[in-house]
Amino acid sequence: MNATFKRVLKNGAVRFGLIILSVLFFIALSAPILGTVDPAWLDAVNMNQKPMAQVDWTGPDNQTAPRTLIMGTDSFGRDIYSRVIYGARVSLTVGVTVAIVSLIIGTFFGLMAGYFRRVDAILMRVMDGMMAIPGILLAIALVAAWGARLSTVIIAIAVPEIPRVTRLVRSLVLSIREEPYIEAAVSIGTPTWKILLKHVLPNSIAPMIVQGTYVCASAILLEAILSFLGLGLPSEIPTWGNIMAEARVVFSSAPHNMWFPGVFLGLTVLAVNVLGDGLRDTLDPKFNKRGGAR
Repeated sequence: MNATFKRVLKNGAVRFGLIILSVLFFIALSAPILGTVDPAWLDAVNMNQKPMAQVDWTGPDNQTAPRTLIMGTDSFGRDIYSRVIYGARVSLTVGVTVAIVSLIIGTFFGLMAGYFRRVDAILMRVMDGMMAIPGILLAIALVAAWGARLSTVIIAIAVPEIPRVTRLVRSLVLSIREEPYIEAAVSIGTPTWKILLKHVLPNSIAPMIVQGTYVCASAILLEAILSFLGLGLPSEIPTWGNIMAEARVVFSSAPHNMWFPGVFLGLTVLAVNVLGDGLRDTLDPKFNKRGGAR
């Protein structure tokens, strides 16, 4: 385990992804102490201010004080810096939670489908039907039916990802179940649940971790798309998507309103994807063999 961990950390892509994501998580968790204000507070006097503008800012306590607007303000007079920082909380929460939920449920279904042939025949037809529906359309339908809440958005994004995880785990189980050690375990009467938990599942962990990073990146991007289309969380809750959606109206005169959340969104998705690529390079035995052959 230690040797594998050291090999993973030696990978440059893994280090890059972990550093960027660590900084983003620190920013999200430390939002209240990073010079932010209430992200929902409107100061009508200071609408569409430029980045680094020096203004007299009136806060929720009706006290006016000098303030440097690091990223300017939007068309409602809200501090973009505060909204972007607090928006990181929503995006990272959605990405991590969707990845965890999708992996747990998809792994369970994948184990059942890959090991039990009768279950496979029924379950995979259901998964094929779900995959036939574009993920964003399914997410839009679920949000429209259940309402725009954080829990609803997470479920709506996780549901389309479950079939993809299920198919991955199923393919791994179909390969692993033919290994001699599985046949030996079956021949000596080892309970099925023990075979799945102690032999099959541990040998599926590495590809699942890699898949989890891609699910996380996809979830962050899909949440931003839903919010940009006005189908995600309400504008009172800052997310990178709804910040950019509101910036469309004034893009020609205040393009910075869209640049800052767009940079944070792009950097986050890039870091997660690079981390996934690095993990694949170090944890996938087949990839290592191909790399060694070159």
